[in-house]
Amino acid sequence: MPGKVNPAILEMVHMICCRIIGNEAAMAAAGTAGQLEINVMMPFMAYSLLESIELLSNGIHTLVSKCVYGIEAKEENCRNWMMSSLSFVTGLSPSMGYDMASQIGMQADEQNKTIKEVLEELGLYSQEAAEALDPKKFV
Repeated sequence: MPGKVNPAILEMVHMICCRIIGNEAAMAAAGTAGQLEINVMMPFMAYSLLESIELLSNGIHTLVSKCVYGIEAKEENCRNWMMSSLSFVTGLSPSMGYDMASQIGMQADEQNKTIKEVLEELGLYSQEAAEALDPKKFV
């Protein structure tokens, strides 16, 4: 299909993670084979650990160089998505109380509006509310 992009790199990383989970399970099982502090499975465990480290190292390098490097966020889109998040209602709880903040959040969700828009409609938007909705205060 024209324009289709296959997520091959991400699928590769997923396969690596599955293999590492398998290696970890094998190492856990091998760890139970020790008798009197002597574990004949130690070479197998070391090999599995080193294989996992190498797979993950190569996978991360490939992911970063062929998938992550060069990605640039569209700041305006990110800001719009952030400001439309209902999670901002938690910032109102200290000043308005949990119940009022919860009602505002539900109203925003039902009407598909931002918290700020609902506050403005209710006449509750103030300097204090603006400060409570400041994303920098959430970090």
